[in-house]
Amino acid sequence: MNALQTTGSQANADVSARYRNNFLQEIEANVEGGEWVRMCMQCGVCAGSCPLGDHWEHTPQKIFMMIRAGKREEVLKSDAMWMCTSCYNCIVRCPRKLPITHIMHGIAAYSSRLGLAPKMQPTRDFSQLFWKNATRTGRVNELKLTIGLYFGDGVVAGIKKGWGMRNVALGLIKAGRLNPFELFGGHKCKDQKGIAAMLRKAREIEDRKQVTS
Repeated sequence: MNALQTTGSQANADVSARYRNNFLQEIEANVEGGEWVRMCMQCGVCAGSCPLGDHWEHTPQKIFMMIRAGKREEVLKSDAMWMCTSCYNCIVRCPRKLPITHIMHGIAAYSSRLGLAPKMQPTRDFSQLFWKNATRTGRVNELKLTIGLYFGDGVVAGIKKGWGMRNVALGLIKAGRLNPFELFGGHKCKDQKGIAAMLRKAREIEDRKQVTS
């Protein structure tokens, strides 16, 4: 177990002891929009509106029910939250206008912070890779992002994936959407220091919320 996993496990144990069996209270205190979970009336509109509804381990409706039932481990270790594509159908159609998309992402981030998020979950891996890529310079470097995705499972797997997508890559290069020279730098935001300062401030705000909650 590495240092990050150890820290996550300790944080999980500390939080679990603090909240004991009141999982709803824990979600309300640590997840963006968590205070809305108790407002869900279990109508199922979110589940029926989701384009990936059939593929969820637990739909948002069920996730909210499980939170209120105190099923902490089942929720935080599930990959359900990572299935959200941010289409916002659920928010638009929810009779009570619950910020379901934000809650799903918030629970996903919280489970990751506690070290409970499922390992090798594709959406989670992509979101983390995308975040690191985008925040490094303020702009996404598509080539480095693609390489990171393809070679995440090893060199051989990366070569196979790259070869399988070669025609798509050539099409993107011809259309000017992919530049091989991005590997040596790539386009960046002009005010990178400003971007870094903004992200640090956002992190400080999030950290303060965690301390005071």
